[in-house]
Amino acid sequence: MGARHASRMLALQALYALEMNPEASPDEVIESARSEAAEGLVDAEFLAALVAGAWTRRATLDRTIEQASKHWKLSRMDRIDKSILRLALYELLHTPETAAPVILDEGVELAKEFGTPDSASFINGVLDHIAREARPGELAGRIS
Repeated sequence: MGARHASRMLALQALYALEMNPEASPDEVIESARSEAAEGLVDAEFLAALVAGAWTRRATLDRTIEQASKHWKLSRMDRIDKSILRLALYELLHTPETAAPVILDEGVELAKEFGTPDSASFINGVLDHIAREARPGELAGRIS
């Protein structure tokens, strides 16, 4: 497992913790996630940027998610799915140096590992829809 994948896993766990306890300090949650990581196996700067970025922009991200997830209100979504979508969508919209297919694949992998049996296909569908609008051309040839 690469440092970026490990960072995304810890970022997901931190976002989920914040979702469960919105009064928690993002800085404390990030520090807690960092302390769980083995030295050198996590990109601490990337981890912090993902968590802080996704959490502080969650209202905007949530609106985008709701618009893309036909027939699903955010309040009905599983909390882990919501956290994966926020994480991946933040990265998709705010880290152009990471290719869209990589971000989508990472979101699906996180859904397979942490979500329900239906999470991976749901996450893939929502992210694919958003990515095709946000980054046209990057997903050419990808089957959704």
